[in-house]
Amino acid sequence: MRANRARDTGPELRLRRALREAGLGGYRLNWKKAPGRPDIAYPGRKLAIFVHGCFWHHCPRCYPNFPKSNPDFWARKFELNRERDARKRADLESDGWLVLEAWECDVRDRLDAEVAMIKAVRLIRPSGPDQDRQSGRAKPPRTTGI
Repeated sequence: MRANRARDTGPELRLRRALREAGLGGYRLNWKKAPGRPDIAYPGRKLAIFVHGCFWHHCPRCYPNFPKSNPDFWARKFELNRERDARKRADLESDGWLVLEAWECDVRDRLDAEVAMIKAVRLIRPSGPDQDRQSGRAKPPRTTGI
């Protein structure tokens, strides 16, 4: 299992390339300041994207087969992976982040739809100096005292 990569996987590279081509650069990779270190993070918009491999995270859409040898080990392994994913999501959401999951099969089969969804979400998330970085809410306008 040493050859299995934790970052810069094929689906991650493909999604990142498509995001850059769509003009959605400016993301951070495995950003340490965000809880759970999302694969792709837009810190200013508090948008986190995890790119899940269908086998390792046991995709709910394409249902990859369990390995035939040592099925108890693999069942527990996939369960722990799902629990870790849920913990990461909860930590990010409690900190005001919006979390998206891009599955390997969706990146492979529906890349344009994935990018369009990320673009739509990114456009509606506030960013910049008018956003309170702690809460993610818009700051009230400044008033000048006369």
